Amino acid sequence: MRSLAILAGSLVAASQLFGSGSALTPDRVHLAAHKVVREDKTPTQTPVEDPKTDVITSQGCFSSTGNMTLQKMDPTSVSTGSCRLACEDDFLAFGVTGQECYCGNEYPEEDALSADKNCNHPCPAYPLEVCGGIKKPGYISVFNLGKQLILDNYTPEDKNKDKSDDKSKSTSSTTAAAASTATSGPKESASQTEAPQKENKDDGGPSVAGIVAGSVVGVLAIAGGALGVWFFMRRRRNTEIEEEHRRNAAVNAFISGSKPPGSSGSISMTDSRLEPGLAHRRLSDGSIADNEDYSRKILRVTNA
Repeated sequence: MRSLAILAGSLVAASQLFGSGSALTPDRVHLAAHKVVREDKTPTQTPVEDPKTDVITSQGCFSSTGNMTLQKMDPTSVSTGSCRLACEDDFLAFGVTGQECYCGNEYPEEDALSADKNCNHPCPAYPLEVCGGIKKPGYISVFNLGKQLILDNYTPEDKNKDKSDDKSKSTSSTTAAAASTATSGPKESASQTEAPQKENKDDGGPSVAGIVAGSVVGVLAIAGGALGVWFFMRRRRNTEIEEEHRRNAAVNAFISGSKPPGSSGSISMTDSRLEPGLAHRRLSDGSIADNEDYSRKILRVTNA
């Protein structure tokens, strides 16, 4: 009799949940019966179950929604049943948290799986069910829809990159170690081999003092070359000035009728204008004196 009463209550709850016009599938009857059995009890997270075909099964309480998609629903209508109806056509899993419903094809991150006690918030549309947890950082109750039994956990791209980098580093280290062992042999042999190489490098390599001395010599050579060029150009300029002076002197001597300059470069010419004694001397002794008046007769007295 008690079993019949429970079954009747299950049917009534199912009809109220899905409406008189909805088809009552075995899954929905199972959910309704589950709710009736849990009446008068504090709602708790459904324990994790192995996925079953055409049956929704709890996959645990997670602290992340992963890559699941939020569905637009009336917040007061959210429950496991209403969220399942919103996701079952296009997705493989769903989850409820507070007043929100999420759909997806992967479970949240594997390391986001949390203790069932963290999912303890009553569903708005049916308080006897648990819809995740609202305490920080927030928790979501995740279910498998029974369409595909094996689903992957979501892995963020940055974690994939970190795993790939770690794997590459590990492979590179292993390869490098193997190559070092194959080419160098035991550590003692490698040490003995490196010591002579270092000594040879020190003996054959150029010393710091040699490099410094070479640099100083190079700088001095450049400075000496520059100084020699300067003296040469100066000497050449002086020679050109002297040659120009000789040419000018020769031209002046030719014009004045004096002796041209000698081959030694000295100037030898005579200019009467430079001698004061010749300034009042006439060039001809037979010329008429300028200070005499020849227009007047001159009386000369002679002794008889």
